[in-house]
Amino acid sequence: MEGTRIVKKVRTSSPEARQILAESLIPPMDRSLETLFTLRSKTRDFIEPAVEHVIKKYKVKIEACEIGGVSCLRVVPFEQLVEWKILYGFGGGFVTGSPFEDLTIAAPLCAITGACLIIPHYRLAPEYPWPAAIDDGFAVYRVMSQKPFALVGESAGGNLVLSLMLRAKQLGIPLPGSVALISPWCDLTNSGDSLSDNDGLDPVLTAQHLDFAVKHYAGDNTLTDPSISPINGKFNKTFPPILITTGTRDLLFSQAMGLTEVLREQDVVVDLRVWEDLWHVFEWDEKLPEAQESVSQIAKFLAEHTA
Repeated sequence: MEGTRIVKKVRTSSPEARQILAESLIPPMDRSLETLFTLRSKTRDFIEPAVEHVIKKYKVKIEACEIGGVSCLRVVPFEQLVEWKILYGFGGGFVTGSPFEDLTIAAPLCAITGACLIIPHYRLAPEYPWPAAIDDGFAVYRVMSQKPFALVGESAGGNLVLSLMLRAKQLGIPLPGSVALISPWCDLTNSGDSLSDNDGLDPVLTAQHLDFAVKHYAGDNTLTDPSISPINGKFNKTFPPILITTGTRDLLFSQAMGLTEVLREQDVVVDLRVWEDLWHVFEWDEKLPEAQESVSQIAKFLAEHTA
């Protein structure tokens, strides 16, 4: 069956990756309501020089816009090569993050594909718990689905992307031509061996972070609900080809593997790429050779499958 494509393992460990593992990209900070706003601010301050670098390097233009009543960031390539667009979901556990902070992935992806890229500034918990983020994302999705488009999401953004497709399918709204999921957080029961085995081995994410995010995003709602944990959703062969990337140190490695199995069992074509000794959304660090290669592979995948 076409959907049972084998895993592509990428065995590489650059000096840059080894240095990050030795030093840690961001020193872990326990999440709490008292430290949440500090964490948001520190993460933005940390990534700002890298964002400025990729904007200049890839010569993309950043514009604020509004789509479907939702504030968004539009990333415009120096040379627009295709008519289709990319709808991008940023990560951060639905409690942190912003379109700006994901530009280290979005800017090169925009430049390589030559496609305009839209990042909704969906509302965050605990100020706005589920389903606020999904509602905001879907308002943008509904508008963009009127023309050919692709979907990309990292971590919680991967959850968002899957949830948007499930809602679109239920309502008879067109699906994208292709999808890329970067270390997707698709099961908010936080099950899987890697959540314990890789806790402390993943330099950017801890189980405590995820537990905090679940508590304040999902609250008392049923965590197995497919619109909260889309790994439980109903898929079929009408869904587009999906590329999933992860690393063997990824705290969510088990979820990426489990999602791949679930999708393939329901006849969705999935291309899973596992990067040896790399971590959760390693693509976020644009200096990594592995990150640059993975984003290039994602761009190629989207270009091959999006009409």
